[in-house]
Amino acid sequence: MRPRPTDTLLSLLMLAAAASPAFGAEVENDYPTQARVDYVIGCMAANGETREAMERCACSIDVIASILPYDGYERAETILAMRQGVGQQSAIFRSTKQFDDAVANLRRTQAEAEIRCFK
Repeated sequence: MRPRPTDTLLSLLMLAAAASPAFGAEVENDYPTQARVDYVIGCMAANGETREAMERCACSIDVIASILPYDGYERAETILAMRQGVGQQSAIFRSTKQFDDAVANLRRTQAEAEIRCFK
């Protein structure tokens, strides 16, 4: 009796999950899937929507996640989003050293990811 295609696919997925270093273990500084996908989509929009760009962008978010804890990433992304606005509230996000430091830390991490993934 031949295995059904769905059985084969399920077996391959289980094998891939078991081979993953994160399977069954807590991954330090792990980012939610949604954050990773959002980053890759934005990165691909900036670098071309090709398979190569997708691989490099996925590498980039993996490097960022290995260096910067998710709460630091999320904080810097929030600050950058708030800086897009107008008025006094957004001015606070553009003129506070603590916010500048959080964004600078993200930028340094992104630069490292670019060196490693976009050579």
